[in-house]
Amino acid sequence: MNHAVCYVRVSTDEQAREGVSLAAQEERLRGYCMMSGLTLDTLIREEGVTARYSLAHRPGGKEMLRLVRTRQVQHIVGLKLDRLFRDTEDCLRQTREWDKAGITLHLLDLGGQAVNTSSPMGRMMLTMVSAFAELERNLIAERTATALQHKKQNGQVYSPTPYGYERQGDLLLPLPDEQAVLARIRQLHNEGMSLRTIAQVLDADGIPAKRGGRWQVSALWYLLRHAK
Repeated sequence: MNHAVCYVRVSTDEQAREGVSLAAQEERLRGYCMMSGLTLDTLIREEGVTARYSLAHRPGGKEMLRLVRTRQVQHIVGLKLDRLFRDTEDCLRQTREWDKAGITLHLLDLGGQAVNTSSPMGRMMLTMVSAFAELERNLIAERTATALQHKKQNGQVYSPTPYGYERQGDLLLPLPDEQAVLARIRQLHNEGMSLRTIAQVLDADGIPAKRGGRWQVSALWYLLRHAK
């Protein structure tokens, strides 16, 4: 009953910013399984997948949950909490289900040490550290949002150059042509046109997206939500 699935995940931003590569995670997880006497049956890699979604809404996460549900593995091995879970509630809900099913979660770096949920002490550590991790994330998000709002209000660069503007140093200056497209997008949306249809209209008229190519529904949603 020592069959294990290892789960590694990284988003593009994280890999560029922190060097958290899939290969580095995989090497540590393989070494841990060998030292702990676990048989590594499956290694699931998710690249460019955000932690905003629960495991059930990630391609690799779905496969891992299927392995657990069909009793093909008894151990789940990950590097850190944030590789697997989106927040404390998600973590505790999922690990309670695994506990009932006899599945042990192993985390190699939980507050600087390896912890597994096979013991009451391990489960307590998981609960405490996950709560503090969420608090830290929320504080960082609050500070980041305040800083971005200040830059946005003062016409400073606060992200990759948004549609409708060009960057000059640390300032954002309006681009008349793109501002006209923004106004059209808003008008079409206010008239009740769906985002998918708006994208088709812009593509048919030969209007490129910010980095060229076709318009995406997600890009239009972001523009309507964030553009000044």
